[in-house]
Formats: sequence, C-alpha cells, structure tokens
Amino acid sequence: MRTDQILTRLERVFARLDREPERPAHLQTPQMSRHRVVLLGSTLAFYLAIVVAVLTTSWLVRLDWQIMFFRPYEQWPQLHAFLDYLVVLGQRGPTAVMVAAWLGWRSWRQHTLRPLITLGVALLLLNITVGSVKLGLGRLGPHYATEIGSAELFAGGDIFPSGHTANAVVTWGILAYLASTGVTRRVLSVVSAVVSLSVGATTVYLGTHWVSDVLLGWSAGLLILLALPWFEPLIARTETYVFDVRELLRRRAETGRMPAPVVSVLTPLLSAGGKWQLRPAAEVAGGAAGAAEELVPQPVRDTVAAATATAPASTAATTTAVAPHSPTTRPAVHPAGRPHVIRSERTPVTPVGSRRPAHTDRAATRGAAARPVAGG
Repeated sequence: MRTDQILTRLERVFARLDREPERPAHLQTPQMSRHRVVLLGSTLAFYLAIVVAVLTTSWLVRLDWQIMFFRPYEQWPQLHAFLDYLVVLGQRGPTAVMVAAWLGWRSWRQHTLRPLITLGVALLLLNITVGSVKLGLGRLGPHYATEIGSAELFAGGDIFPSGHTANAVVTWGILAYLASTGVTRRVLSVVSAVVSLSVGATTVYLGTHWVSDVLLGWSAGLLILLALPWFEPLIARTETYVFDVRELLRRRAETGRMPAPVVSVLTPLLSAGGKWQLRPAAEVAGGAAGAAEELVPQPVRDTVAAATATAPASTAATTTAVAPHSPTTRPAVHPAGRPHVIRSERTPVTPVGSRRPAHTDRAATRGAAARPVAGG
C-alpha cells in the first residue's frame, strides 16, 4: 500500500524554504561602496535642485508650461492607444504583482525569503518618501492647472514627484539589484532604465504630469535603489524573525496553547512540506521526558534498572512514595540489600595476580620449607 504524503503547493514552497540557501557562491550582498555613496550624493543634489527650481518658479516651470501647451497627445494621436497600455508598467499594483511573482520564484530556487523582503522594504520606502513629498507640496497636474506660468504648488494636488515614474524605477530596478551575476545585473539595469524612461515620457505625452514631476520621480526612485544596502541588516533580521515566529507557532500548536481552528488554518504554513507534523500534547510531553532521560549515562540507567528489579517490596514502595517529590522523574538509586554474614563465613578475597615478577628460586625454597618432614 502506498503511504506517500500528498503535499499542497504551499507546503512544497515552505519545504524548500526550510532548506539551506543555495545562492551562488560568488554572489555577494550589495555593500555601500564609495562609488555608490558618490552616486547617492549626486542624485540627492539633483533631487534638491529640482525641488528648489519648482519652488522658485524658475526656467523649469516655464518649460513645463511650454510642453503642456504643445500637447504631445494631439501631435501624435496614433501613439495614444499603445501608450495607454505602456503606462501600466508604472502602476504600483500590476507591477508589484508581476515582480513579486518573479521574486517568489527566485525565493523558491534559492530557498530564502530575501528577494521578497527586499521588494517589500523598497516599496515601503517608496510609499513613505514619495507619498510624503506629494502630500506636502500638493502640486496640481497639467489638466487641473489654474494659473498660467505658476508652479501650482500647495493647491491640494498629489502629482509631484511622479509616482508612476518612481515606481517604475524601483520595481524594475529591484530585479537588477537582486541579480545573481554581473552580466545579468547589467542587462536588467538597461531594461529597467528603458522601462522607467518610457513610463516617464508617456506620462508627459498623456498630459498627466509635468516634465519636472518626471525628473523628480526618476531621482526619487534612484535614491531608494542606491540606499538599499543600508537596509540589508534589517532584511536579514526580518528573515530570521519570520522563521523564528514559525517555530514559536509550531511549539504553541504542539503544546495545545493555540485554538483548534487557528491550528487547522496554520498547519499548511507550519508543516513545511511534511517535515513537521502536529503531535498531541501528551506525545510532546513524553518526548521531552525521553530527551531528559537521554542525558543520563547508560551505566547509571543500567544500575537503576537492576536495583529496581532486585530490591525488596519495601524499598520499591519507598521509592514510589518519594518519587513524586523528587525534582526529576528518575527513580532514586538504592543498592540491593544483602544478607549479613559473620567474618568466618565470608569468602576470602583471592588476588587475581601479583604485579611482582615471578622468581623460580624463591618458589622452590618456599615449597621445600612448607613440606612436612617425613619419618622421625
């Protein structure tokens, strides 16, 4: 009869995650190198320069209005249908699902949660940084502008910087950040740059963003990618914490400290593809007692067993009465009783051998002296 366990897809996923990471040996976690620090500082300076240029209504704002009056969507209407689909590559929901599916497969292959956690950290940073600037500056878009030549700031809008552009830089750039080889990283960097530039230009074509919005969105997304190595320790601690929580839930489920409906729901997540199965609480307690008994040396356990088998009934009763008050579950060691005999009845102790070497001449002399004299 076949007794193979049928595993669900979720159980197979956690079964692979239980294994040791099999990342390539040459793959190193990105570090905050001097080159990266220089790029980060340059991008931050560019970011601040754009903000200042918009706040002061400089030439950049005039460029925004010139392109808005040019109306690219009226100049090339044949591109409108295609670019309506292309801009979806910058929307947070669809792109996050696509990239998460790819990184989930990477987690399956490399047996680690780091790709998915890195994506979550990057998207969290994106929402905090870009969202706070959007709400703080409150800029209106080209279709809702009220005064020609103005920056349209602090008017209740939420388009500066461009969320589509920043999201395209982060979600597609994270694939290059997590690449396994140098060649793959360079190829994915080019692909992510093309996608993010296309999405940014598409938003300007459709008239949903100013040019300055797109420039600031590119800078915001690049800042997040460049700063990710600072969050690698947090990513590693988060992965360790996730597996520690699962081990804690396993112990609570085994000891009965978790409601049965919750256990039935969490069992696929905790079973790890058949490597762990829920055991009754009594069996868990018995296993703990057996583990404690394993700590006792084998000779001591043999002595205890022999003493228990040969001890009188009174000794066994005494042991049984004292055992519940003893700190451990092991029975007390009592040597078996022996009948008292007088000295003359005791068996003399005969040494097994002498350490002194044998002397044949002494042995012959002693033998002749001890022989009785015959005759008179």
